[in-house]
Amino acid sequence: MTKETLLEVLSAVVFCALAVALINPMHFWMPSMAHMTVLALAAVAFAAFAVFVLRESARDERDEAHRALAGRAAFFAGSLVLILGILTQQSSGTIDPWLVAGLIAMVIAKVGVLVWSTHFR
Repeated sequence: MTKETLLEVLSAVVFCALAVALINPMHFWMPSMAHMTVLALAAVAFAAFAVFVLRESARDERDEAHRALAGRAAFFAGSLVLILGILTQQSSGTIDPWLVAGLIAMVIAKVGVLVWSTHFR
């Protein structure tokens, strides 16, 4: 594992741990200074992870294929979670508009980058 890959994986793990802490699964805290601190740390961790994702570049065709597969898997996992959230909330009668907005943003970004890379790259 290269140093860049290790840093990318480490930043993803830190972000995921902070995101789970934000969900507050065991009801450790009420919205307080600790919760706001974890929220700020999660934003910083996501920014660090985003830097690695945006900075990545493929060295050869095989690396390009691996990154494309990872992108497809991430898109599928994200959209699946959002669809399951929408379906779960539909059963309770109210759908959070942020779930729908997130799904729409993912689809628009996917199609937009596909069009851009096909015509302008």
